[in-house]
Amino acid sequence: MEDQNYGKKLNYPQTIKVGFAFLAICAFWQMYNNVVPLMLTNTFHMNETLSGAIMAADNVLALFLLPLFGGLSDRCRARMGKRKPFILAGTLAAVFLMLLVPFMDNSFFADPQDMKKVLFVCILGCLLVAMGTYRSPAVALMPDVTVKPLRSRANAIINLMGAVGGILYLVITSVMYSAKRTEGLEHVDYMPLFMVVAGIMMAALMVVMFAVDEVKLNRRMQEYESAHPEENLAKRTESGTEELPADVRRSLVFLLVSIALWFIAYNAVETWFTTYAANMWGMSLGGASLCLTIATGGAILSYIPVGIAASRIGRRRTILAGVALLTICFAVVFAYTRFMQSFHPGLYAVFFLVGVAWASINVNSLPMVLEMCRGSEIGKFTGLYYTFSMAAQIVTPVAAGFLMRNIGYTTLFPYAAVFAAAAFATMLMVRHGDAKVAAKRGLEAYDDDI
Repeated sequence: MEDQNYGKKLNYPQTIKVGFAFLAICAFWQMYNNVVPLMLTNTFHMNETLSGAIMAADNVLALFLLPLFGGLSDRCRARMGKRKPFILAGTLAAVFLMLLVPFMDNSFFADPQDMKKVLFVCILGCLLVAMGTYRSPAVALMPDVTVKPLRSRANAIINLMGAVGGILYLVITSVMYSAKRTEGLEHVDYMPLFMVVAGIMMAALMVVMFAVDEVKLNRRMQEYESAHPEENLAKRTESGTEELPADVRRSLVFLLVSIALWFIAYNAVETWFTTYAANMWGMSLGGASLCLTIATGGAILSYIPVGIAASRIGRRRTILAGVALLTICFAVVFAYTRFMQSFHPGLYAVFFLVGVAWASINVNSLPMVLEMCRGSEIGKFTGLYYTFSMAAQIVTPVAAGFLMRNIGYTTLFPYAAVFAAAAFATMLMVRHGDAKVAAKRGLEAYDDDI
C-alpha cells in the first residue's frame, strides 16, 4: 500500500524529521538577530552604524556561501549521503563557536580589552561561515527525498518547522530573561540561553542523523523519477548530460527576478514598519510589533493550506494570488495613511492577510525553482534561490530607508506595493516549474491527503 501511494501522498512524519534541520537553523538565527546586537551595543559599546554593518555581514556572506556549499554538497559522495556530512560538520562547528560568543561577552564585561573585542568579531565571522556551510544542504535535503509533485506540501512542513524553532526560542527567552529577572542588572549573562539553543540544535541534529535515512530515501525518489521522466524538465543530450531547454531557462530567470522583487517589497516593510508606525501613527514598539506578529501568525496558519492549494490549482497560480494579495494589502495601508492619522485595529486584518499572501509565495517559490533544475544540482539551485532572496534583503533596507529619510515616511508602502506589482508582472512570464495537477475522479475526489 505504501508503494502504491508513493509519489501521491506525502509522508508527513518523515518530512517533519527532515524539517528538524531547518528548525535548528531558525532557532539559531532568531537568537542571533535578537541577542548579538545587544552585546555589540551594550557590552562592546559599538555605535549603531558599526553594529549594523556586523549584523548585515550574514546576508553578504550568504551571497557566496549558500550557492558554494549547495554546489559542493551536490558533488559529495559520502556513505551517509550528500547533505548529512555538511549538516553534521556545520552544526558541530556552529555549536562550538556560538558558545564562545557569550563567553567572550562576559569576559569583556569583566575585563575590557580591545583584543577581546577584535576576537569577538572574528568569532562572529567564523560562526557565520559555519552556519553558511550547511544551510543550503539542510534545505536541499527535503527535495532530495521528496518527489517533485509533493514538494510544495513538503516545503510547507519545512517552513512550519522553522516557525516552531523561532517560537520555541521566543518562549524560552520570555521565561529565562523576563523583565523581572533582568531588571536592574548591569550586565546580562546570555550563556544559559546560548546553551539551551545549542542543546536544541544538537537534539535536532540527532533526529536528522539517526531518523532520516538520506541514502535510502534519495534512492527511492530517484527510482520514482526514473519511472516518470515526464516530470523532469531537463533533457538528456547525446553526450549523456542533462540540459535545461531555452524556454525553461527563461522561466527560471524570470522566477529568480520575481523572488528578488517580492523580497524587496516584503523585507522593506518588515525592516522599517516599527519606525514607520512610530512616526506616522505614534505607535509604541510593542504595538507596532504586534502587527508583524499577526502577519507571522497568518503565515504560520496558512503554510499547510497553501501547500494543499498549490496541489489543486498549481504553484504558479497560488504564487500569483499571493503576490496580488500582497500588493493590494500594501496599497490599502498606504491609502489608509493618506486619510487617517492614527492606527485602527481593523488594520490587524490587513496584516493577517499579508501573512497569508507571504505564505502563498514562500511555500511554493523554492519548489518551483527546484522543478526547473537538473536533478544533480538541487543544492546549487537551492543556494541560487537564497542568493537572489538575500541580495534583495541587503539592498532594500538601504533603498527604502533612503526614500523615507529624503522624501518622507509615506513612501514605504508605495515602494513595497510597486515592487510587489513588478513581481506579479515578472511572475506572469514564468511558464514552467509547476507541479502537474491531476484531477481526482470518483471516490478519489473525497480523499484528502491530510
